Amino acid sequence: MKKAFIIISFVYLLAGCSLSSIQPIPKAEQTRETKISEAEHDAYYNNPQVTDDSTLQKPGQTVTDEKGEATLKAVKQLNQVYHIGDIEYTIREVKLLHYRPDYSLIDYFHPLTEEEEFDFIKISVDIKNLSIEKRNFAPIALFETNTGVKADWNQDMYLEHLNGVLEGKDSKRGSLGFIVNETKNQKIEWIKILTSDVYNEKQERLEEAQTIKINF
Repeated sequence: MKKAFIIISFVYLLAGCSLSSIQPIPKAEQTRETKISEAEHDAYYNNPQVTDDSTLQKPGQTVTDEKGEATLKAVKQLNQVYHIGDIEYTIREVKLLHYRPDYSLIDYFHPLTEEEEFDFIKISVDIKNLSIEKRNFAPIALFETNTGVKADWNQDMYLEHLNGVLEGKDSKRGSLGFIVNETKNQKIEWIKILTSDVYNEKQERLEEAQTIKINF
């Protein structure tokens, strides 16, 4: 019951009215998935708070810039497309990174962690609205790992405004990140994300949320 209440609260905030709870789509009704070419993978936005990790493709590689130092611990190239109603949702890649932010950015991360360096999961996504009408959607409402880490959309460290309204035929591209310091040296074997439901501009639910599990 507690989990359902959290999900309902999230959708209420996102859609602006009382709505039924988000539920994963039964397997028989899950939307089709298709693969896309890796050649379609373009660069993502340069985040103002997090070091650009685009050059990190092999575990152990490190990059340093004015925002801090990032080390790649694991990477999963997916380029996986999910169709959730009128939303075409692509998860490009998932990375596990160790991050040591520059001293000037420590205050930014304090609401999320007291540690001065930490591990986090970065999920790079594309979202497209295939309808000519507005749609309301969030790529990650809830986030979970096999190590017991649980987070919601409020704990996304990238803050690239991927949640909310998509105009007709509009698209968004960016990343979401969730700190996973609570792992206590346990190996992350999988992550699970729950999207939001899909709504129209009248706040009517058009499609139920989908649960997506990604194995490392």
